[in-house]
Amino acid sequence: MLCRIARAAPAVPKKIASRGADEAAYLRALVQSGFVRADRPAVIAGALRTIRAEGPLGAALALPLGRHPDRTAIIDERGSLTYAQLEQRTNALANAWRDRGVRAGDGVGLMIRNHAGFVESLFAASKLGARAIFMNTDFAGPQLAEVSAREGVKLLVFDDEFAAHVAAVDAPLGRVRAWVEEAAGAVDADATIEELIASGDPTRPPAPEEHSSLIILTSGTTGTPKGARRQQPKSLSTLGGLLTSVPLRSEEATVVATPMFHALGLAHAILAAGLGSTMILRRRFDPALAVEDVAKHRATGLIVVPIMLRRFLDAYDEAGRSADLSSLRVVFVAGSQLGGSLATRALDTLGDVLYNLYGSTEVAYATIAQPRHMRISPDSVGPVVRGARVRILDDEGRDVPRGVTGRVFVGNGIPFEGYTGGGGKESIGGLLSSGDVGHFDAHGLLTIDGRDDDMIVSGGENVFPGEVEELLAGQDQIAEAAVLGVDDERFGKRLRAYVVLREGAALSEDDVKQLVKVNLARYKVPREVLFLDELPRNPTGKVLKRKLQEVDA
Repeated sequence: MLCRIARAAPAVPKKIASRGADEAAYLRALVQSGFVRADRPAVIAGALRTIRAEGPLGAALALPLGRHPDRTAIIDERGSLTYAQLEQRTNALANAWRDRGVRAGDGVGLMIRNHAGFVESLFAASKLGARAIFMNTDFAGPQLAEVSAREGVKLLVFDDEFAAHVAAVDAPLGRVRAWVEEAAGAVDADATIEELIASGDPTRPPAPEEHSSLIILTSGTTGTPKGARRQQPKSLSTLGGLLTSVPLRSEEATVVATPMFHALGLAHAILAAGLGSTMILRRRFDPALAVEDVAKHRATGLIVVPIMLRRFLDAYDEAGRSADLSSLRVVFVAGSQLGGSLATRALDTLGDVLYNLYGSTEVAYATIAQPRHMRISPDSVGPVVRGARVRILDDEGRDVPRGVTGRVFVGNGIPFEGYTGGGGKESIGGLLSSGDVGHFDAHGLLTIDGRDDDMIVSGGENVFPGEVEELLAGQDQIAEAAVLGVDDERFGKRLRAYVVLREGAALSEDDVKQLVKVNLARYKVPREVLFLDELPRNPTGKVLKRKLQEVDA
């Protein structure tokens, strides 16, 4: 009888079963990290109430508040805050903004560097159900005004150093100063965060009519930054997917060096809060101070983009490796191409603690390379993260074999809902184009060969500048390099290299060309080499190649 019933029972759809298995794996990872644990009933009830009111983002503050309110949440250049203080301050700030008219769905713009004011503004916006819009601190005034108008900013929060830039922004509910400089002089703003917190009600505000959403802007390396629209996920995938690959643990200390307006820094700030860890923040990245912070606070996590990692290692070496960095368990890097030479250097210097994520503002995450993967293939960005899908397609949308380069398409549990100004990314079969080209190797590891629009055709051969950049960046005498395609009468296109030498190094243009000639194919040798003091980069470390194109040969 039981056998007949079992045979008659409808089969669980494969997609639902797979989703269930993924969610179970995410839950196990959250338990292993300490994010989820057997808490007191009051802690669980408080977290559930907050999730219902604010969505998953609210739990990132509710859990540590219930577990250890007196634990240090943030250390910045002006002091520290406990989780209890962070809760009271964000309540007061949210209530003060509510008194000014901020309601669920309203746009709150944040042009703030890495300090406590950023985190306070983020959670205050969450408690009101507002749209938190993260402004790039590299914006000029006109660009900030354009983005603010497009995104519907009603309240703008900013650091004093950006006072001149925010003057042209029409913020109907006012402008609020976050980081106040004593010598800043008169600034056209209604109040400071500290003044609003001092006058605000420190009790939790009423539950908003809708959950907060986060607007993260694209890097703008190829034009005006776009707002990537994304709601809070209805899945454990956001944190669980990352934690299945990266051994972050609760109640530790994390140096968040990347700007928190960027997806990488923001995600790790929220994750650090949810884990009840201490965030160590500095408004500007200083590699020597980052080394000092890791050693002083016995940090187990360091969040950086590749150029920061390179400079961190340089500072460590220049100081004779005297700092004790043995506490580090996770050096998490993303945001731009890491490269095999830097990956190997980091692993050899710091040990097997490096984790490299591949993703973007639009596609979120796709793959994560663990140390063991980079020991096999230093250039790779690792295997696909659990719950994500990655396909490599040709120009006709067909899957290509392993080892063959094609266009990278990604899908996961954090769906991109399009750009706030309209439009979206190309999609095939529910997967978004990352804008990159790459290939899977025999180990199932993804390697990114370059940007789809970076490829040039030189003398009939396809050339990706990234291969030449990686070769040059791996040389002892070269600090960093970038390569672009330029017009060539004979070959149609040829490469131009922009090289930054290390201090005391001496290389000529012919030296660089010869280096490429003996290592790569003839058609990959740059037609010309320009030496610069530094490469132009945005605050998240990406090289601004459009600015390089303006450099005269």
